[in-house]
Amino acid sequence: MTLPDHFMRRVMKTSTIALAAALALSACGSPSNTKAQEGGFAEAPRQVPGDAAGLKASFAPVVRLAAPAVVNIAAQGVQQYRDPFWGIPGQRQTGSIGSGVIVRPTGVVVTNNHVIQNMQQIRVTLNDRREFPARVILSDERSDIAVLQLEGVSERLPVLNLDDGNDQQVGDLVLAIGNPFGVGQTVTNGIISALNRTETGISDSGSFIQTDAAINPGNSGGALVDMDGDLIGINTAIFSRSGSSSGVGFAIPVSMVRQVIDAAVGGATAVVRPWLGVKGETVSQDIASSLGLERPRGLVVTNLYPNGPAARAGVREGDVITAIDGTEVHDQGGLNFRVGSRNPGDAVQITVLRDGRSQTLNARAQRLPGDADTDKAVVIRNGALTGASVLVLNPALADSLGGDPFASGVIITGVQGRSYAAAIGFMPGDLLVSINDRPVTTAQQAESLARGARVTVQRRGRLLNTTIR
Repeated sequence: MTLPDHFMRRVMKTSTIALAAALALSACGSPSNTKAQEGGFAEAPRQVPGDAAGLKASFAPVVRLAAPAVVNIAAQGVQQYRDPFWGIPGQRQTGSIGSGVIVRPTGVVVTNNHVIQNMQQIRVTLNDRREFPARVILSDERSDIAVLQLEGVSERLPVLNLDDGNDQQVGDLVLAIGNPFGVGQTVTNGIISALNRTETGISDSGSFIQTDAAINPGNSGGALVDMDGDLIGINTAIFSRSGSSSGVGFAIPVSMVRQVIDAAVGGATAVVRPWLGVKGETVSQDIASSLGLERPRGLVVTNLYPNGPAARAGVREGDVITAIDGTEVHDQGGLNFRVGSRNPGDAVQITVLRDGRSQTLNARAQRLPGDADTDKAVVIRNGALTGASVLVLNPALADSLGGDPFASGVIITGVQGRSYAAAIGFMPGDLLVSINDRPVTTAQQAESLARGARVTVQRRGRLLNTTIR
C-alpha cells in the first residue's frame, strides 16, 4: 500500500519539515522562546589574522579541494490535482533545483529529501559540467536526507571527506557551496553561529549547525565545509521573511548524514534509529528553582516506556537527564539526536540528577518496538469507518511516520474516495484516540464504531471531539 503524499504532513504534530519552495522558515522571534547558546565554546587553539598579509589570505585552496565534489541537481515530476471549480482531475509538471555532495567515488550523492521528493526524473550536473541521470537509493523524510546513485559513471569521481569528529566550535570559519537560485555553483563564507540547535521547527530529532554563510533557495543539499575542506553538514533550511538569506541558516550535521548514507549503501530500505524509551520536559528557570538547581539544565523525565532501555538502566520519572555520553542535552530534540545518531545495540551513558546528586547510568540503545510496515493496514468493512484502512499505532510505526513514539491509538492510513468514512470526514493521518471516552487500542474497536458514538481524533497536532452522525 502506498500512502498518499499528504499523509505524512497530516499525521500528528511532530517532525513537520516546514520548508516552502524558497526553503524559508518564517522567523518572528518571541522573547519567551529565545534560546541561549548551547555549548561550542571549547578551548582548542584558533588564530585570527595578525597583519595585513593575513587579511589578504584566500579561501581558494579550500574551494579547490571541496568544490569538485559538490553538484547541482535538477528534478522533475508530475503532480496530480483537481480543478477547484469543475472538479476535473488533471496533471501538472513540477520541478525543483538543489545541490548535492558526492560521498562515494562510484557516484553516490547525498542531498536533501525535499529536493527530490515526489520527483520522477533527476539529473545531476558535476562541477566540470558533466551530467548524469540519477536514481534514489534511499530517502529519509525524518532527517530530510536522500541518497542518490549516478548512472553511467565509468570512472572514480571526486568526493568530500565526512568529518563527524564533533570538534567544531562556535566562531569557526565555514564555506557553503551550492547552487543558489539555479545560477550555478556558488561559494559563500561565514562562521558557525551556533551548534546543537534544536526546536527549530525543521525536525524534532535534529540538532543543527547554524551558520551565517549565505544560504538561498537552491543551496539545499549543498555542502557546509570547514577550513580543512571536510564536509561537516548538509545545508537544509533558513529562517527568512523574504525567502532569501538573512544570515540564519541551518545544516544537518554529518553524524546524522552518515547514518543515512551507511543505511543506503548497505542496502537498507529505511533508516533504523534507536531509542531509550524516555520522554522529558525542558528544565525552565521555574523548574530549576523548584528542584534546587543552580541553573536551568537538562530535561525532567516525565514518561518511561515500560521495560524500555532507559527504564531497565534505572532511569526514573522525575530524574533530570543532563547529558548523553558526556554531551549536555537540554531538550527532547537534543536527546533524540544524541541517541538516534547511534546504532542499535550501542552502549549509552545517561547522566542524571537525582535528589541533588549526579550519577551515570548505563543503557543500551535499541530499535523501537513494533512493526512500521504500513502494508499491513486493515480495511474496515462495517460501521462508521467503512472504507478506511487502519493500523494500531506502535512506537516503530509512529516514529516512521514522524510522530511521537509514545502516542497510542489507531491511525487511519487511507480512506477510499466514496466510502462512508470519507463522507463522515475522516482523513488519512487521523489518529483515533478514544471512543466514548475509552482509549482505542485495537482495530476491532475501530470496526465497531457506530453512529452516535463520541470520538476523539488527533489531526495535525490538534485534538478534535465529535459525535458520529
